[in-house]
Amino acid sequence: MQVIRFGIDLAKSVFQIHGVDASDQVVVQRQLRRGQVLKFFAKQPSALIGMEACGSAHYWARELSQLGHEVRLMPASYVKAYVRRNKNDARDAEACCEAVSRPTMRFVPIKTVEQQGQRALHRARDLFVRQRTQAGNAIRAMLYEMGLIGSKGRLGIGELIERIEAAGADIPAGLLPPLKGLARQWRGLDAEIAGLDRELVTQARANADACRLMKIPNVGPVTAHAVIAAVGNGRQFASSRDFAAWVGLTRHNHDTGGKTSLNGHISKAGDRSLRRLLVLGASAGLRHVRAKPGKGSPWIRGVLARRPVKVAVVAQAAKTARIIWAVLAKGEDYRGEDYRAEPTPA
Repeated sequence: MQVIRFGIDLAKSVFQIHGVDASDQVVVQRQLRRGQVLKFFAKQPSALIGMEACGSAHYWARELSQLGHEVRLMPASYVKAYVRRNKNDARDAEACCEAVSRPTMRFVPIKTVEQQGQRALHRARDLFVRQRTQAGNAIRAMLYEMGLIGSKGRLGIGELIERIEAAGADIPAGLLPPLKGLARQWRGLDAEIAGLDRELVTQARANADACRLMKIPNVGPVTAHAVIAAVGNGRQFASSRDFAAWVGLTRHNHDTGGKTSLNGHISKAGDRSLRRLLVLGASAGLRHVRAKPGKGSPWIRGVLARRPVKVAVVAQAAKTARIIWAVLAKGEDYRGEDYRAEPTPA
């Protein structure tokens, strides 16, 4: 009988396939090696294929779509509800096959090769930044044990590295070999980060949507590039709140018995790196507002007067996320504080 729906449990080498016909009867249930997957589906009539949005999922979705199949990716947390007891590969594939047929299931847009390359730039940059911070902290700790300290920030660590490279007389000779190795590592990572920053800025300035996003306060080239790489034009979200919720900047709620309970904490469910960029941008903007209150909008000045600074930072980040969605979804330029994040009713 003809299979109309497949579920695939992705893996590195062995893939589990689960297929059902129009009456939801199991027709296919087998394992395939990596090299057999495309050959198997090339022989199948066009069907609906469901997979979890995990490692290599976007690659397989593009390849299977070229064979004429309709491929839909689903968040792994949503598929988990359809896994029966005694989890194994076969049950996971069956869960994907069942979940993809649900009318209320939410799907992940398939990313292009260009989008994945843009995302890789940010992942590599984040890794280099963490490693540079670790190397800098190690240098500070070793010198601190000898009573040598430097000022805060990159300026301070730069001064310490210059003293290390010059083999300062105040640094014990026994510490110079490890310190020089760490200093070289810090210099190399700093150069790599600077190179990726230049590439991000170049790509952002060449993208019309990113250029419009950079007109929004607290949004720079890195944030604008990250947003475009993550969501494209953003039209997969029905509203600005949906986008803010996907980023994880809306409040976590727990409703029961008709009573609404908002605990005040953001959900933090979604894209962690994009949320961090939005919060950092809001924090930088609020530093200027606190120094010169006349620069801030009446709304943010009111939030700062009522709530702690960190709460105001997150509130500003959530508002910025909503404005970002409106600019992308409407295809318009940012028009200032009177800009409406929600679409105007017809």
